[in-house]
Amino acid sequence: MTEQGAAVVQLSGVDKTFFRGDQPVTTALQGIDLSIRGREFVSLIGPSGCGKSTLLRLIGDLVGPTSGKIVVNGKPASQARRDRDYGMVFQAPVLFDWRTIADNVGLPLEVMGYDATRRTTRTKEMLDLVELSDFGHHHPWQLSGGMQQRVAIARALAFEPSILLMDEPFGALDEMTRERMNQEVQRIWQQTGTTIVFVTHSIPEAVFLSSRVVVMSARPGRITKVIDIDLPRPRNDDTRETERYFELVTEVREVLRGRGVAPGDPDAAAADGDALASLRRTQAEGAVG
Repeated sequence: MTEQGAAVVQLSGVDKTFFRGDQPVTTALQGIDLSIRGREFVSLIGPSGCGKSTLLRLIGDLVGPTSGKIVVNGKPASQARRDRDYGMVFQAPVLFDWRTIADNVGLPLEVMGYDATRRTTRTKEMLDLVELSDFGHHHPWQLSGGMQQRVAIARALAFEPSILLMDEPFGALDEMTRERMNQEVQRIWQQTGTTIVFVTHSIPEAVFLSSRVVVMSARPGRITKVIDIDLPRPRNDDTRETERYFELVTEVREVLRGRGVAPGDPDAAAADGDALASLRRTQAEGAVG
């Protein structure tokens, strides 16, 4: 396991342009410099089309940079991929309906040549981790969307990658399920110590989960600001009602808008107060209903 504080992902001067033949079509990313430390939870957030998912795929060596350098665990990203340093979770769980949940989780271990005993033991550990021990013999179509994503997370962690890349994994879920999954992924992250890089469109989700939030500009994507999230852990539903939480949500929102209002600014404080009051009204109305 990488020591906390040591950089496990380093991007220097990274650009990404997509071509059609020899002709450039679009520049997705420009001048990306980013360092991610071991055991961090880093979220990437920005406008649609800003290159968040492209950046995640560059880290995972699913696409290559046009220019610049990417180092993962002290080696080129391509070598890190060959060494299976990554696990990846997409927006859709991408499970095989004809395989049981246990067989879906164990699939990468099967591909990697684990013997049956070791595969069974590790699969059980992963199902325990995501609290789906009683569902190993079910099939994906018998599970809810949130449960399917937990299976996808278990599968991605099965071969013990040092880095987990998550591309909007909860984007298709309803709000209540999404908040539950935020709690689950936080618990899993804290138990495993895996470094997580997480793409999201949700400001509250990014603030709730992250050690740092990387805010990106519209295309071509650049890093506008990296915001430290100093909320205490473990985080829970009460965290979402604290003034500091709303300050940080406001800061991320204002940077996305290009205003960059810092916590403590009167405008930010007013926005925080309005948001907190709105949340409390919503909760009160829900309680009455």
